[in-house]
Amino acid sequence: MLVTIGEILVEIIATTVGDGFRESQPLIGPFPSGAPAIFIDQVAKLGARCGMIGAVGADDFGRLNIDRLAADGVDVSAISIQPEIATGSAFVRYRGDGSRDFVYNILHSANNRIEMSAAAERLIASADHLHIMGSALSIPAVKAITEIAIAQVKARGGTISFDPNVRKEMLGDAALGDVLHRILAATDLFMPSGDEILLFALSDSPEHAAERLIAGGVREVILKRGAAGAQVFTADGRIDGASFPVEEVDPTGAGDCFGATYVVCRRLGMAVDRALAYANAAGARTVTVRGPMEGASTFAELDAFIAARRRQE
Repeated sequence: MLVTIGEILVEIIATTVGDGFRESQPLIGPFPSGAPAIFIDQVAKLGARCGMIGAVGADDFGRLNIDRLAADGVDVSAISIQPEIATGSAFVRYRGDGSRDFVYNILHSANNRIEMSAAAERLIASADHLHIMGSALSIPAVKAITEIAIAQVKARGGTISFDPNVRKEMLGDAALGDVLHRILAATDLFMPSGDEILLFALSDSPEHAAERLIAGGVREVILKRGAAGAQVFTADGRIDGASFPVEEVDPTGAGDCFGATYVVCRRLGMAVDRALAYANAAGARTVTVRGPMEGASTFAELDAFIAARRRQE
């Protein structure tokens, strides 16, 4: 059983390009979202047993998320429904250069009510792999639950994957910085994006940082580079994986779907190069559809996508 913990949101997307939300504009959504939720939905779409610990409000936005996750095969028993507070939300608008403005409601939403319930305890007790999203660690209760889950999973011989997904200023919080480095010390698969890796290993380049992390005990460093593909570092060396060129519609969720696919493929015993090809395909396919979960893929869909792209070469 693969388990993750963290935020569940709805995402509302502006259909206009510009800076921020200071004038009226058309919006579309809601779409189910939240980095851990996107990750676990992609895991389920690939047929792996999985579950999530989280919280939503007793509202349509919460039901939208629970219904999507359950329909795709996620164990939602540890997602609590909070009757007096709303489901988290994110409003997103794209700028002309492709960057994004967000207006979030996470800490003052149902996400702040995530707790170690009896259902959460049962889910952790069944887990042999825990995936950690750094974004979720801004929620106070998630830090404590995550450290408990790490101890239990590792004691049973299970494994940990960690997508830091953090801003530099988060490491300025001494308490959070300590938690992040304790998580890293327990991590088997570390999945940073670009120069984010330099926040965890002082070095002059991401490549040298990855080598230092491997020397420090991380089994695999999967360095995500977006449209430039990805690299996997192990004690045996480096493997590069090229991206699949596509027309980008919505990049939100690409890294989460990439990570989920890589983790599932490695848990199935696939070689690094094959797992990397599937992960790059999952990330590419995700960005061709508007909405962060809407492009989550089955293996059959990924096989068809890869075959079609290779015929075009």
